[in-house]
Amino acid sequence: MKLVRDTWLIYSRQMSLVLRQPTWIFIMLIQPLYYLVLFGPLLKQMPTEQMGFEYGAMETFVPGLVIMMAMFGTLFSGFGLIAEIREGVIERMRVTPVSRLALLLGRSLRDVSTLIFQAVVLVLLSSLIADLTINWGGLGLMLLIVLAIGLGLSAASYGVAIVLKSEDALAPLLNTITQPVLLLSGIMLPLTVAPDWLKTLANFNPFTYAVDAARALFNGDLNDAVIWQAGVLLGALTILLVFWSGRKFAKSTS
Repeated sequence: MKLVRDTWLIYSRQMSLVLRQPTWIFIMLIQPLYYLVLFGPLLKQMPTEQMGFEYGAMETFVPGLVIMMAMFGTLFSGFGLIAEIREGVIERMRVTPVSRLALLLGRSLRDVSTLIFQAVVLVLLSSLIADLTINWGGLGLMLLIVLAIGLGLSAASYGVAIVLKSEDALAPLLNTITQPVLLLSGIMLPLTVAPDWLKTLANFNPFTYAVDAARALFNGDLNDAVIWQAGVLLGALTILLVFWSGRKFAKSTS
């Protein structure tokens, strides 16, 4: 119960800081909206059936955008923590009785809450711009995938940040990791027409399953086997990342 109470206290404080400056919530939507407005129309002119699109062009592209936002919107959360370390916030936490894991979970849940709101707004705007029909049941399940990605990557970002304690080290490390993961996930275009060696590499990327599952759910294909595969992989990955980051957080604040 102490962990739950402390997590709620940290989460409430972090959310109050976000709500004081809600502009940042919408600023994070600008990049995916650029892709939607400036890149999406190009897909409509392509022979999607020949390119291996299982669904329509925008029905394939929009779920990929949501997953991309989930990855980039939370993986760079650690930069804020580095600022708190520099200002002595984490140092002062050492003398408090607050659970060390709660310090991590409260921040990560703040990031997830913001992310879920942004994902819903992006889908609603996409439905207006691209005239898409929303499958609400599938959307709800897709948001669970977004939640798992957000929680795991946010925790990982905080864990790495508290180890490195430097923006100059964190930025190139995250960029080096995210670029191949992004390209191998099929976010921009499906990998169905990719060469075999590229498909083999993509099979080892858990976010490939997340993107495929998001597309299936977004289009109401709830019986696709990739959905439970993504759930198992992302669930295990999230638990692993939260556990690892929690240990790093505990050591740094004890």
